[in-house]
Amino acid sequence: MREFEGFGKIPRLSRNCVITEKIDGTNSQIYIDEDMNISAGSRNRWLTPEQDNFGFARWVQENKEELLKLGIGRHFGEWWGQGIQRGYDLKEKRFSLFNTSRWSDESVRPACCHVVPVLWTGLFDTHVVQYALDQLALGGSVAAPGFMNPEGVVVFHVAGNLMFKKTIKNDEVPKGSKEAVCDVF
Repeated sequence: MREFEGFGKIPRLSRNCVITEKIDGTNSQIYIDEDMNISAGSRNRWLTPEQDNFGFARWVQENKEELLKLGIGRHFGEWWGQGIQRGYDLKEKRFSLFNTSRWSDESVRPACCHVVPVLWTGLFDTHVVQYALDQLALGGSVAAPGFMNPEGVVVFHVAGNLMFKKTIKNDEVPKGSKEAVCDVF
C-alpha cells in the first residue's frame, strides 16, 4: 500500500510581508557550530581564505570573535561594496544580514555587521511593492545613501515563508540573459 501524502495548507496572500532593499553583491553565509567553530560560505559552496569569494572568508576569520555573537546556526546575508557588483561607491566591503527581525537592533548585532534596510512592513500589496521600488529609483539606495543606482527589493511573505525579488530595471529578463521575455497573448 502507498504511503498517504496530504496536501499542505495554502497561505493567504493578504498577510504580513517585509520589504527590504535588495543589495547587489554576493550571497554569503556564516555558519557557527555547537563547538563555536565558524565557517564562511557563498550561495553554493564553503569558502576558505585560499578559495575565497571577494575576500569574505578572510573577513570572517579576521572578525571571528565579534561574529561569534551571532550564535549557533546559519546566518545569511549579502557581502557587498567595493569591487563587488555595483560597488555602491563604497571604499570598503560590508556584510548585511537578511534576518531583519533578529538583527535590526544594533545593540545585539555584531559591530562588524549591517542589516538589509527594511523599507516597509505590513499586509502584502503589489502597490506597496511598486511604491518601494519607485522610492528607491527616485531617492537612491537606503543601504548606501547617495548611491543612485539601487537594484530593487526583496519581499518576504511571512505566512508563506517565501522571498521574492523585484528589480527596478529589467525585472522581466532572467538574470544573465540578454534576451527579453516575450509577452504571451
